[in-house]
Amino acid sequence: MNYHILKAEAQDFITKHLNDDVHKIALSKSSISGINAKELANQIAAKKKSQRKLPTWFNTPLVYFPNVLSIEQTSSEVTAAYKAKLTVGSTLIDVTAGFGVDSYYFSKTMKSTVHCEINEELLQIAAYNAGILGQKNTEFENIDGLTFLRENDTHFDTIYIDPVRRGATGKVFMLRDCSPNVVDNADLLLEKSNRVIVKTAPMLDITAGLNELKNVSEVHIVSVRNEVKELLWILEKGNHPSVKIIAVTINDQLKTFSFDKDEEQELILLDSEPNKFLYEPDAALLKSGAFNLIAKRYGLKKLHSQTQLYASDVINPVFPGRIFQINRIISPGELKKERQLFGNVIVRNYRDTPENLIKKYKIKSDDKRFLIFTETKQSGFVILEADIIQHY
Repeated sequence: MNYHILKAEAQDFITKHLNDDVHKIALSKSSISGINAKELANQIAAKKKSQRKLPTWFNTPLVYFPNVLSIEQTSSEVTAAYKAKLTVGSTLIDVTAGFGVDSYYFSKTMKSTVHCEINEELLQIAAYNAGILGQKNTEFENIDGLTFLRENDTHFDTIYIDPVRRGATGKVFMLRDCSPNVVDNADLLLEKSNRVIVKTAPMLDITAGLNELKNVSEVHIVSVRNEVKELLWILEKGNHPSVKIIAVTINDQLKTFSFDKDEEQELILLDSEPNKFLYEPDAALLKSGAFNLIAKRYGLKKLHSQTQLYASDVINPVFPGRIFQINRIISPGELKKERQLFGNVIVRNYRDTPENLIKKYKIKSDDKRFLIFTETKQSGFVILEADIIQHY
């Protein structure tokens, strides 16, 4: 950690050049003693990446930023704030704390917290920023978090762990592919706490994760503006024959959709074409796999057994997802005769890609109108022309 970066002239430079090309800055000569150009460029790039993701850090004077990769890998503030609601008791240890965004939000709900980070420089940055941000109830430890648990008799009400993938390629991976290995250390974690919160990447298959992990009571699927950001696995002592799945959508407001994983899902299909309102579930609901239960809960009907779109004659604003008002239904043959097509293209269970369809039919974009290429039980492939009336 280079404390020269905190000098007034360095901070002024960072602010002044926040929107400049960091690559050019990195290759230039630094005019500030004690700081090289690459360090200045990194501070600018990391701060810029924090503007929307970490507004508290971005807007607080004299915050010190780590390398850009650490910013990319850390939780956003909105997801960190949600995780803080899942804690129990008054004491918590974050065994993989990193830059400290989750740790900061845990400290707001806990009486005392421990922040473990094996990277000494990253720990120094997190501890320094904690002072700037007024985080006073956190103990910072430069040690592997699991080693800390083994070497101390302290029992924590909550343990938080965010394992990273170890050299795995592709989207499919197992929890055993991650470090720390939560599967092999689950007994230790549950011995040292009442509740364990495990964060994983969104591409982890829920069924596969449940097959690997014992003592899972809940799985939270957290999405921000229709993008699943993380899966949160709640581990607690005892048997949990029915795991609760909770889809969490964070947009202008927070909405949840929860169910027991073994809850029966009845298929409810439309017996006629959709004629009023179309419902598109948020990505968190789709990740949950409760495709038929969505219809039952919100009084909707599916367009087709393989189409995850739903219809209703009424508007239900509590629905976690987008709602459209259907203007007309067009067959693929009729669409070929259309001229001057406008709309944002959505494809659900259709035989082509959005890019090809836009090119094929010369569709021009539109802010409110949508062309939804899909399949219904009654007519097969159709195009729904609709206006959006509820965003994610």
